[in-house]
Amino acid sequence: MPQISVSLDDAASRYEISVDGALAGFAEFQRRPGRILFTHTEIDPTFQGQGLAGILAKDALADAVATGLTIVPYCPYIARYLRTHDVPGAQVEFPDDPEASDGSDAPASGSADSGTEHA
Repeated sequence: MPQISVSLDDAASRYEISVDGALAGFAEFQRRPGRILFTHTEIDPTFQGQGLAGILAKDALADAVATGLTIVPYCPYIARYLRTHDVPGAQVEFPDDPEASDGSDAPASGSADSGTEHA
């Protein structure tokens, strides 16, 4: 059975998932005061179809919850994961919810997922 691990690479602003020591994918984020904005999630085509995106999302979101930051999912995969899975303790502001955010937290142009889903 392969060894799967998720780790935080704070310098690169992303969570990484590895399989047997090989980088298989990542979830990029940006930190803002009191918030963590997930902007893009990608699994290498070599590793797709193994459920790794879900493992990555689960572990990255659990770590974000532990920091006490509000999660803002600009990445479509992370947004869908949050809408379909229970993440205990998560405080979430969906960017399409005008009541929750004034838009000032939006990532810089070009850094958010372009709608092409990678995970």
